[in-house]
Amino acid sequence: MAIRRAKQKAQVIEKLSQVAPPGEAFIACVHVETGPSPWLNAVFDEVPLLGLIVALTRRFYFLTLTNSSVVVNTASRWTNRPGDVVAVYPRHAFPVSQVKRASLWSRMYLQLPGEAKPTRLNIHRYWRAEMDQLSAAFPPGSIDPSSQPFELAPQGQPYPLQQAYPMAPGQPYPQPQGQPYPPQQAYPAPPQPYPAPKGQPYVPPQGQPYPSQQPYPPQGQPYPPQQPYPAPQGQPYPPQR
Repeated sequence: MAIRRAKQKAQVIEKLSQVAPPGEAFIACVHVETGPSPWLNAVFDEVPLLGLIVALTRRFYFLTLTNSSVVVNTASRWTNRPGDVVAVYPRHAFPVSQVKRASLWSRMYLQLPGEAKPTRLNIHRYWRAEMDQLSAAFPPGSIDPSSQPFELAPQGQPYPLQQAYPMAPGQPYPQPQGQPYPPQQAYPAPPQPYPAPKGQPYVPPQGQPYPSQQPYPPQGQPYPPQQPYPAPQGQPYPPQR
């Protein structure tokens, strides 16, 4: 029985190398098991025979990431040796959803061939580093918002965007850490003249004098006669009637 992780991965690669196309490169291998959350095993064991029934109904697989595909092999319940290939998915079409990386037991849902709905797969912490590498094939929106961040993804292969819950109207978008928003540029305000000191008359800006105003005559005196505008030379105004 293979117990060490390196031994199990070597057995899987040896098995797949017999049927893999030429030039296939193996990147990561993850051991998973089906069924409800293993955290519930303590509850199942309290019911007679229920814990045994749940344990016998669990199935075990190896998920292997290559440079072109994700291969699913069966795994022996007793020896962990890889079995037959049950599915091969292109890396860009890996049908996985609700991926959640956790401290001890992580999980994901995979649509296996012949199944009516996605199957829950549980991943122990022992295989979490390999799960991080497998995350390079996770489609956009497949990662649960409450998932822990993946730390050991292959370099040059960014993580897909995580699907966020819709925000309430009027709420601002969250600011990414380490990426502050750029300062908003305000429209320049028109130049305003400084107020004149108290007791001193205001001096208008140079080049913009106030128009001259005729003072009002003292009370009881007539207005001075208005001076006519000079007529252009050679073009006298016609006499007014």
